Amino acid sequence: MAPRDLMLALVVIVVWGMNFVVIKTGLQGMPPMLLGALRFMLVVFPAVLFIKRPDVPWRWLLAYGLTISLGQFAFLFYAMSVGMPAGLASVVLQSQALFTLFFAVLFLGERLRGFNLVGLLVAAGGLTLIGLQVDKVMTLAGFLLTICAASMWAMGNIVTRKIGKVNLVGLVVWGSMIPPLPFLALSWWLEGPVLMGEALVNISLDTILVLCYLAFGATLLGYSLWGRLLSRYPASQVAPFSLLVPVIGLTSAALLAGERVGPMQLTGALLVMLGILINVSGGWLFGRWRLRSARA
Repeated sequence: MAPRDLMLALVVIVVWGMNFVVIKTGLQGMPPMLLGALRFMLVVFPAVLFIKRPDVPWRWLLAYGLTISLGQFAFLFYAMSVGMPAGLASVVLQSQALFTLFFAVLFLGERLRGFNLVGLLVAAGGLTLIGLQVDKVMTLAGFLLTICAASMWAMGNIVTRKIGKVNLVGLVVWGSMIPPLPFLALSWWLEGPVLMGEALVNISLDTILVLCYLAFGATLLGYSLWGRLLSRYPASQVAPFSLLVPVIGLTSAALLAGERVGPMQLTGALLVMLGILINVSGGWLFGRWRLRSARA
């Protein structure tokens, strides 16, 4: 990878890794469902005026918007509002890679290989260690809701595979037209019109900056750069960079939010990332091993 593109990859990882601390800050001044609605409104407008709609049927845009946008962030925002720490959220959310593998086998007929099973077991062990910390550093509701967020992200990945090769930024922007109304409906139902009105009337500069970061930084800038990297390099070369997101998430949560990670949590986080690494790189490593064995 060229040095410039390597720097772009690191920019994306830092932006996405710090995303969790930013969300936590935003939730201090805005209820979660309303925060989600405003985030995606900013993603859509004015970008939708300049970015061409991808050549994707509306039913697939609807499926994408309801899973990877609405489903993932409704669960994640609510999880963090009820006691899921930002740092651990960045780790547990990465279990989406494991759910993606499971859904690909279930819905796309993909074959589960030996290294996939090993990766699943390692990561599941890590999630179990993290889950044992319920009521110590996080709530059970927060942990389970984050798992739900990861599963919705994974379903969105399956939808993306069904869509096929398409401009990623266009898919993100036009798919973001779907979540605002459901988010507003959820906010009206769960948070109530009084709280919604108070949050909007008393919106602070910090909350505005959070919304700008989530919409323009984590979403538009992040996916634009990520899409550029995927267009230049094989996915197998780009995807492993995402394993650095929890590292940035845990570090930024410790430095900026004062969160502390105990030995068991850290061990669980490392196992989750190791399990994902095995799934991402296991095929390549197995291929290299077979090649060396054949030469020998």
